[in-house]
Amino acid sequence: MRAPTITIDGPGGTGKGTLALRMTRRTGWHLLDSGALYRVVAYQARRLGIALDAAVELATIAAALPLEFGGAEDRVQVWLEGQDLSDEIRREAIGDAASKVGALPAVRAALLARQREFLRPPGLVADGRDMGTVVFPAAELKIYLTASPEVRAERRYKQLKQKGIDVNLARLSEDISTRDRRDEQRDVSPLQPASDAIILDTTALDIATVEESVKALAQARGLV
Repeated sequence: MRAPTITIDGPGGTGKGTLALRMTRRTGWHLLDSGALYRVVAYQARRLGIALDAAVELATIAAALPLEFGGAEDRVQVWLEGQDLSDEIRREAIGDAASKVGALPAVRAALLARQREFLRPPGLVADGRDMGTVVFPAAELKIYLTASPEVRAERRYKQLKQKGIDVNLARLSEDISTRDRRDEQRDVSPLQPASDAIILDTTALDIATVEESVKALAQARGLV
């Protein structure tokens, strides 16, 4: 039998990553942070001096990523060949580069099979932008998180400041809006909710409330 799947899609700053990590701990399932895959491809491209539109070279990198995921408190950790890149790939410059890399069909095709390899017993919680629409269209529960752009920018601003990263809120808000438009308008796997996804607006909700809502939905479907 196929292992069950919960997908959590939506733009950045909605609480996807934290929710996915909490649901992973609650269920004991595996975790896929698909955004980290694209961020690591972008990180590798910058490190190796590869242009962000060099589709063939980037697809080659994407097809051979030995990534591992874990969690510490409410933070997803990402290891590449034993190196902890958790903080490095969360920088805004890497996020913007990842959005550009993610618009390339060759890169998305290279990562599709890699992402599906994460689906194994006892189950998978998958966080991303096209988990419910493209990568795991048969998922038993599909969640799509949204929130106002202002709140999302403020959340991201606080996260970066807590890490000691100097950032401008106005510029950050502009960068998030630009990234949203790029992700929503790309030809392959655009950012949008699956037709059978449950949409949750987290603008006025804390993460504990969102988690309880998703837990109830998962229980109703016999997943937890």
